[in-house]
Amino acid sequence: MLFLCPGRAPRRPLPRRIAIGSAVVILLSAFILFTPSLSGIDLPLVVKGIPSLLGTIYSDVTEHKGQPGPTAIDRVTNDMLGFPKVFIVGLPERSNKRDAIALTSALTGFHVEWVDGVNGERISNEAAPFGVYMERLWNTNLGSWRGHMTTVRRIVEENLQSAMIMEDDMDWDTRLKSQLLMIAQGARELFPAPRLHPPLPPYGWSWDLLWLGHCGEVFPDLLDENKGKPADDAGIRYMSRKFTISDDPTVPDLDKVTGLIDFRIELRHTWWVHVTGAPICTFAYALSNRGARKVLLDLSVDHLTGPFDNALAGLCRRAVSNYGTLDPDRTGDRGLDTKCISVTPPIFFHHKAKGSVNADSDIQTVAGGEIREHGTTENIVRSARGNLRNMIMGTEMESQYD
Repeated sequence: MLFLCPGRAPRRPLPRRIAIGSAVVILLSAFILFTPSLSGIDLPLVVKGIPSLLGTIYSDVTEHKGQPGPTAIDRVTNDMLGFPKVFIVGLPERSNKRDAIALTSALTGFHVEWVDGVNGERISNEAAPFGVYMERLWNTNLGSWRGHMTTVRRIVEENLQSAMIMEDDMDWDTRLKSQLLMIAQGARELFPAPRLHPPLPPYGWSWDLLWLGHCGEVFPDLLDENKGKPADDAGIRYMSRKFTISDDPTVPDLDKVTGLIDFRIELRHTWWVHVTGAPICTFAYALSNRGARKVLLDLSVDHLTGPFDNALAGLCRRAVSNYGTLDPDRTGDRGLDTKCISVTPPIFFHHKAKGSVNADSDIQTVAGGEIREHGTTENIVRSARGNLRNMIMGTEMESQYD
């Protein structure tokens, strides 16, 4: 059944229906609605419904009228998940986490490259960015920031087109690559490539940051600074666009999904690929080369405003909340016009391994000394970490929620 994406703006009638084909998914059907641009910004809206291998996809995004060409979207299923490299940031002494990530990524079909995390006590006052108050920022926060920034710097130094960055305690669904096919389609439609652009890489050209794993976030139009803006504001039109994947069995039931959105009032088994608001936690994200340069400037070379995840979210938040505003006295750098995309609920999440709960985090101290008998991961149905034995033995995958 086809229906509109559950946006915050009033529903629009569908004027016409067209059928389109795709090499990635089976039969695609679409509803398309064109509306004029506002404030001189070309943002014709498209509402599209696509039955996928996982469920049904709908989007409320800008239309791309560029030249047709090879999409290469199927490369998201390769051994780098469609990126030139997949980096994992982690302390070298946490060999237990490295063993787990090495096994889990190998069994789910992709290769990772390690970047050593840093103990914050080893970072001198001289090496700390402008704006950092060493006495207010935990050494563990500072070490986490340095590990991520070293990875971001590698994207710039090696001139990588893009790269994915993960923390070392991540988990994901055993069907990750099928999820990424749909997310790549959403990223392409949220930020279409300009006309006459060379053939697209798997996730498209026009994004800076793709936030795939987080603790939770709200949609940007619900942030305090955006609530009072009129519905026809160019910024509201920009930030309200969503690419929706519904009827997807890889999404937990509504009462099992965690985050900052009240999923109980939303559609069952639904993902949103959307413009980023202000996520918490940097479990997993991707940066384009341009995005890496912006992050390196805004979170290291120029200044740092706090813990890494908050500072990265702040960059995206400044960009989206000031979109379309041209007064430099009021908007400053507009978050370097950073184009950030999020996936909600996230497809990567922190795994709480069986064993001592004190081992859960290298940033925060977990008190109590309790022992966890079974590992668990929020928001993941067929946990890859929970199915390691099944993948090795060739037995049926198990859901965390059955």
